[in-house]
Amino acid sequence: MAKWGEGDPRWIVEERADATNVNNWHWTERDATNWSTEKLTSLLMGLKVENEEGACEITEVGKVKGEASINNRKGKLIFFYEWLLEATWTGKSKAGLKYKGTIEVPNLSDENDMEDLDISVSLGKDEPETPLLKLMKTKGAEKIREALGSYVGYLKTEFTQGMILPTANGVPPPQATSQSKAKLNKTQISSSGGTAAPVNTGVKIPTCKFSMREKFLTSPADLYRVFLNQEMVQAFTHAAATVEGEKGGKFRLLDGNVFGEFTELVRDEKIVMKWRYNNWPSEHYSAITMNFVDRGSDTELKVEFRGVPENEEERTKEGWKRYYFEAIKQTFGYGASLF
Repeated sequence: MAKWGEGDPRWIVEERADATNVNNWHWTERDATNWSTEKLTSLLMGLKVENEEGACEITEVGKVKGEASINNRKGKLIFFYEWLLEATWTGKSKAGLKYKGTIEVPNLSDENDMEDLDISVSLGKDEPETPLLKLMKTKGAEKIREALGSYVGYLKTEFTQGMILPTANGVPPPQATSQSKAKLNKTQISSSGGTAAPVNTGVKIPTCKFSMREKFLTSPADLYRVFLNQEMVQAFTHAAATVEGEKGGKFRLLDGNVFGEFTELVRDEKIVMKWRYNNWPSEHYSAITMNFVDRGSDTELKVEFRGVPENEEERTKEGWKRYYFEAIKQTFGYGASLF
């Protein structure tokens, strides 16, 4: 029996305005099947790869069969998902010849690592041999694996919002687990997709600073507007976003995996912001300064990063290159040669 004043925390009821699920102790379950079906389809549809032989693209997602759910027990999130996926890919060689084939993923499951996925790629019946099949079996399979890894990340961040209810002392750090405890860390993804939920470490973390620069074939004014206009942000990220383009304004993009606040704005010249990935330690932000330099025929964007967790440096660089620089060029036609 516990001593007076040392009661089991399971029975200590904290005050909550809505008196709901105090201490997040009660079992709750959320069905993620319909959401997952739409998310998997959107991530795979239109996926493209190309090389000197030609280009291939997933043109149809024919079957998304399975189920997914999330359980919350004692403040821990338990993920279950199991899917069979079938899709159609089409290829076009440099000579203009067209090909068609199939893709099958029979074992997308919380019990399997991403690297353990079976991704079967084949040509359609009566299709002639083509080097594009090898392209799909290598680069194509790699991109499919990345897309499915992104699904797992979104499942653990975007879909789980609201499952861990705050207590009187704030939101407890959520703990994620899969059906099999032995597989606890094996369904988490890296820089190519979604991220895990924030973790409040309560300790200082080692950080780094670095800079990046890129040329854009447009004026500083037009490029400046791209980062502050909500519709333009949604266009180059290909996802819903919230952008309050003013000093003190908040932003959230890439399905909630990136968010922050604009702390200083100098029209057409500079943007300073607090910026973070969703899975960084709770309340930890990097300070990012963007300077727009007019070079006459183009604009040089200089970006300085401070306070980035050391183990997130490469991921942050790759993320900015892919989801900002390259995406903006492709979307608005501001392409220019890299430094």
